[in-house]
Amino acid sequence: MTINLAPAPGDATRLKMSYEEFLAWADEDVHAEWVNGEVTVEMPAKEIHQNIVEFLHHILDLFARLLNLGRVHTAPFEMRVLADGPAREPDLLFVANENLERLNNDRLVGPADLIVEVISSDSVYRDRVDKFEEYEAGGIREYWIVDPRPGKQRADFWVLDANGRYRTGEIKDGIYRSTVLPGFWLRVEWLIVETLPDPLATLAQIVGKEKIIAALG
Repeated sequence: MTINLAPAPGDATRLKMSYEEFLAWADEDVHAEWVNGEVTVEMPAKEIHQNIVEFLHHILDLFARLLNLGRVHTAPFEMRVLADGPAREPDLLFVANENLERLNNDRLVGPADLIVEVISSDSVYRDRVDKFEEYEAGGIREYWIVDPRPGKQRADFWVLDANGRYRTGEIKDGIYRSTVLPGFWLRVEWLIVETLPDPLATLAQIVGKEKIIAALG
């Protein structure tokens, strides 16, 4: 499938300001990112975008809690990989236990271990090019891109190799297995259907009902 990666004019609002001005201006209800002196304020998401984010948040957060693997956050929550780099707000991020010192009450200082971005009509170039390059250079170990736009539905998974470059994550028999979250897998079709599966039923498929029952005590 051919993907158009030309920058789109988009509907997002863009403002010029320093990072310090951005911190003073933004609040926790604003979904905005700061890059090279420019702030992009995201437009309200479509329902399908939010459905996918919420579905993945439910299953990833519950999986991480069940196995005590780390923390999961959704936007708007700032991640700044480099001290002088962009301030991003990924749709979803995971930080493993061994890297929790990077988290504070305001932001993630340093790379997440896994990031998920769900494409909107104005974010194709930003997610597939700008963020791809940033996340690769910043050492994000896994990067998932989900595109729910009608006629363009697909999910791509990228894994950082030993040389610090992204390679395509292996999908076998329609299943992707995470390298960052041991034991976590998902069917790609779950992410590209109009009606997403029930999160709890999905988690039961991934980890097994017995493990969930045991965790509930």
